[in-house]
Amino acid sequence: MKVLDLDTVRAFVHVADLRSFTRAADLLGTTQSAVSLKVKRLEAHLGKPLFERTPRTVRLSSAGGAFLEAARELLQVHDRALGSLGTERRRLKVGLSEHVAGPDLAPLVASLHRHDPRLLIEMHLGSSAALIAQYDERRLDAAIVRHEPDEVAARTAHTGGMPDGEALFVEPLVWLAAADWTPPVDAPLPLAVLSGPCGVRAAAVRVLERASIAWEETFVGGGMAALGAALSAGLAVSALARRVAPPGVVDVGEKFGLPRLPQSHVVMYSRVRDPRSADALRTLAKSLARG
Repeated sequence: MKVLDLDTVRAFVHVADLRSFTRAADLLGTTQSAVSLKVKRLEAHLGKPLFERTPRTVRLSSAGGAFLEAARELLQVHDRALGSLGTERRRLKVGLSEHVAGPDLAPLVASLHRHDPRLLIEMHLGSSAALIAQYDERRLDAAIVRHEPDEVAARTAHTGGMPDGEALFVEPLVWLAAADWTPPVDAPLPLAVLSGPCGVRAAAVRVLERASIAWEETFVGGGMAALGAALSAGLAVSALARRVAPPGVVDVGEKFGLPRLPQSHVVMYSRVRDPRSADALRTLAKSLARG
């Protein structure tokens, strides 16, 4: 009977999640060579290659893909078992963009608490720009934000590939408004937006101006609750992801011939090293990806 070394399994999971031996080493507080050695030991133990390596990329092999979820579950059970015996509370300060959180935040928070009852979650909602600034100032341990294509291109050119950020998923922006909303005739398109700076607002404005569609700000909200209220009241249309739409608000882009909006990238920045806190953060990211 084969017995798995949990340290090698943990190294494998982090490399798979981050697609990088170097970033996995940073997360684990060790060296790239040590992580590589652990993965090689696990591969030798299992008798199968878990990754397909090239000089520039790290990808799961078919065996690695089949093993990943089981490996993750093994670590989660192990960490929860240890956590159930401890009395120390850990704190995780995480920022979550209001353009990502959506209206189902309550079950999300409840699932995090069930996952690790000893973890004290300090969650901050705000704009992506503000949360990235707080993360850079080390006021947050992690931040999950939304980047628009122009922002992604600029950061990639500046950093050579956003080494500190992990791409979680990509989804389209759409034009959202109340189900009975109609655009005014012979008047600028009324927009409801979040207070700036806001990458989603900038992306929407660029699309409208390229299509030569006149627009004006009709409502500026200091948060998603205020913006959702304006949309539900039929005051305007807004560029948002479907996940954040309040009840009664629908995609009206095709109905009124509005120009297609770009794909939007959700990215996670993290300096969390504690394995159990990192596991909780991964659970949050997976829940958001499922939408």
